[in-house]
Amino acid sequence: MTAQAHEMLIIEGQKTSMAFCPPLPKDHSDIKLLSDDDIKAEKDIPSIIFSTACWRQYIGTWELKDGKFYLVDVKGRFKKTSDQPIFADWVTCVLRITSGELLHYVHMGFGSVYEFENHIKIEKGIVVEERRVDNREKDFSERDLGWENLPGSENDFDGDDF
Repeated sequence: MTAQAHEMLIIEGQKTSMAFCPPLPKDHSDIKLLSDDDIKAEKDIPSIIFSTACWRQYIGTWELKDGKFYLVDVKGRFKKTSDQPIFADWVTCVLRITSGELLHYVHMGFGSVYEFENHIKIEKGIVVEERRVDNREKDFSERDLGWENLPGSENDFDGDDF
């Protein structure tokens, strides 16, 4: 397995990324599942989308603005068909935004550990809580981090429940 490509995130106009993959909405009229022929016709799908570094076969661009969470774009197996951001009212989760130096590389999911993490708790598309985590003095088991980041559990992290 492979460490996963981060989702893109815009926070109040500043671009960053997050070691987390919010779900796409099911059956949304502005998001289309592309056929193989559609994918071949697309010109701007990054090659990483169809590698082991992107199990989900898409990369989304999300935005936090005025306390709300939006899907701005998606590339890969899915395509956003509207130019307008989509308010992500289907999302209830904890976003994980990493920063600082890489402390432990984990070749699985989003398991790599960075100096700092910002956790942003989202409920039905609304920011309800935020906290900053300092990982510099913590002990980590790379083996445990790998097992915890197998496909299907790569978005679950200790402390997500606040």
